[in-house]
Amino acid sequence: MFAIINIAGKQFKVEEGDQLKVPHLSTEVGKSLVFDKVLLTNDNSNVELGSPILKNVSVSATVVDHGRDRKIRIFKKKRRKGYKRKNGHRQGFSLIKIDSISTSKAKKPSKKTDKAKAEKKEN
Repeated sequence: MFAIINIAGKQFKVEEGDQLKVPHLSTEVGKSLVFDKVLLTNDNSNVELGSPILKNVSVSATVVDHGRDRKIRIFKKKRRKGYKRKNGHRQGFSLIKIDSISTSKAKKPSKKTDKAKAEKKEN
């Protein structure tokens, strides 16, 4: 089973037991997290696609480590103008381990409750 989740505006394909480098999360090492923004799940027999996210599906993970990635260099130049700028930074990341992907089937509301709600709105 795998899922596609949204973490800090980026999409990641995750399976149980995977380790991912994600943008820095302000959670201590060893703490567990729950990600609710699940976009898609696939369990080899059926695929569920959210619009935009799935309800009643969550992914739990544990923070393994925090660190800084390799240096990214930014160089700007305008030819024949004498303009050169060299800059760079190291992006922070969090290493997380996916513990489980949990899906809970929601009960479909019965037609009687829908009719009762509709009558309350009319009154």
